[in-house]
Amino acid sequence: MAKKYYITTPIYYPSGNWHIGHCYTTVICDALARFHTLMGEDVFFLTGTDEHGQKVEKEAAKRGITPREFIDPLVAELKDMWRLLDVRYDRFIRTTDGDHVKGVQRVYQKLYESGDIYKSVYTGYYCTPCESFWTESQLAGGKCPDCGREVTLQKEESYFFRLSKYAPRILKLYEENPSFLQPKSRMNEMVNNFLKAGLTDFSVSRTTVKWGVPLPFDEKHTAYVWIDALLNYLTALGYGTADESLFERYWPADLHLVGKEIVRFHAIILPALMMALGLPLPKQIYGHGWLLIGGEKLSKSKENARPELTDPYELVKRYGADAVRYYLLREIPFGSDGEYTTERFLLRVNADLANDLGNLVSRTTAMIVQNFGGKLPARGPLEGTDGELIAMAEGAFERVKEAMEGLNAPEALDAVFAVVGRANKYIDETTPWILAKDETKRARLGAVLYNLAEVCRMCAVLLKPFLTKAPALILKSFSCGEDMGFNALPFGLLREGTEVVKLPPIFPRLGVKKELAEVEKLVSAQKKQQNAIKKEEKNMAEGAEKKPEISIDDFGKVELKIGEVIACERVVKSEKLLHETVKIGEEVRSVVSGIAKFYTPEEMVGKKVVVVTNLKPVKLCGVLSEGMILCADDGKGGLALVSPEKAVESGATVR
Repeated sequence: MAKKYYITTPIYYPSGNWHIGHCYTTVICDALARFHTLMGEDVFFLTGTDEHGQKVEKEAAKRGITPREFIDPLVAELKDMWRLLDVRYDRFIRTTDGDHVKGVQRVYQKLYESGDIYKSVYTGYYCTPCESFWTESQLAGGKCPDCGREVTLQKEESYFFRLSKYAPRILKLYEENPSFLQPKSRMNEMVNNFLKAGLTDFSVSRTTVKWGVPLPFDEKHTAYVWIDALLNYLTALGYGTADESLFERYWPADLHLVGKEIVRFHAIILPALMMALGLPLPKQIYGHGWLLIGGEKLSKSKENARPELTDPYELVKRYGADAVRYYLLREIPFGSDGEYTTERFLLRVNADLANDLGNLVSRTTAMIVQNFGGKLPARGPLEGTDGELIAMAEGAFERVKEAMEGLNAPEALDAVFAVVGRANKYIDETTPWILAKDETKRARLGAVLYNLAEVCRMCAVLLKPFLTKAPALILKSFSCGEDMGFNALPFGLLREGTEVVKLPPIFPRLGVKKELAEVEKLVSAQKKQQNAIKKEEKNMAEGAEKKPEISIDDFGKVELKIGEVIACERVVKSEKLLHETVKIGEEVRSVVSGIAKFYTPEEMVGKKVVVVTNLKPVKLCGVLSEGMILCADDGKGGLALVSPEKAVESGATVR
């Protein structure tokens, strides 16, 4: 039976404000899952979304919609981001999934019956954005120690988990298994900041939050969102259901990879829950660092001094998924914080992917096509530095394996690119362009190019866990199947006469100064657009200011027509905007309106509206708006659509 490997990311709160920092954990997990699959192991890779809690409930209420209506498009957006980055998971769990909800209820029932959960009253400080409870001594300057935002003092009836009961066992776990929580600094933090100070029992239910899993023994209460979230690692495998075959096959997890800000939940509360349930503990929790800009955690809510491009959609669009994946896996020292700048990103892509890897493959395939008609020449006897190159290529796998088993993707990539760099140096040493001019050196030229072809192939195989497109292109250029795995790493598998196709640059070289200038313009435009949206929403909320008088000639420039709304949906990134598809005569237009607080998408469909049709098109929250729908202010904080009194065909002119 193949060795199993169960790896998880934390499940994400789908905020919609995605940046490259959100991609870090999941891309690392994807690389680890791909590596262990290539090792012939039975891999299960889990990710998903954390969808319950007060934060979601409040955001949905602001928009006048249900939590499910709020969350569904954001989840779809997150899945699109993973597709964009070629993240290949085995399950994407949502905490609103039916099997998860039932699994959470079964766990609560079991803990209640065993006496590990009891009813009391909670009094303490709560951070809504982090969904975290804190004691007064844990606050930092009276604010949340994780995010620095305001907390509220809350008192309510709650069920508590006997966390204090398990403190000695968790300390013993750390002492007997020092690899359980890594890096070591995280374990020191848990011991010094929490365990030595003593664990208090932990509130695990809410009565003031309705958007959550109702407790089976008391439906006034919903499960605390963090317990709900942690249990996804079990419920995703069918724990507590009629079919626990996946759970029996994969549990305990080999690795929970999480950001350092949520280590407390995974390294203290999760093992305590497993102890209470009588289940095996996860084998390892790893709390990695953050991506920083100017020394601060990457956040779309913060204005940065430098115009950095952090939008993963735009980065992949401009530079490709492989470039983004490579930067995250190579540049950030694993376990520590890493500084992100667009310039550093561009320089890394240029130096490693364009100059080193891309140039090596492009030169090798071009010389084989030019000198041997696209047929791989014969392998020759070893001369000069041939043996050194081959030995380095064959030894790279063990270095990659050791690094990945130690969760060190940057070191694994260092091992591969050391071979790439050595191969480029080998070209300079053997001077194949000079050999090509001497017919008596043809056999030697062939041997050199064969060696280079094999090194390119072997590097492509070694890069498969990290990059998803370039390795396939390289293998295809040497007539190799994309499914070639680690069992194909011995040097010498390519056969004489194999067809070789000249490969254009896989990673075109970037003009860094030019790119930085374009990025600055792009980010500046995005900020202007965001500010314009905020201003528009503010004006709509406060009422339009009195406009200056205009002449009849000015008014005559405005084109008004009757339109019919044939489709309508909410704009995900705004609580006030609707996106309407409007039929105006034979024309169909996209229009964005700030009326989401007054009309639902369902109410809008079929309505006849007055549209300003000669406004310059703009993008609002990334959605094209080709006009404006007219509304009247009722003077009481409400808006009413302006519609024709009688039935009028769409496209009719308003005079």
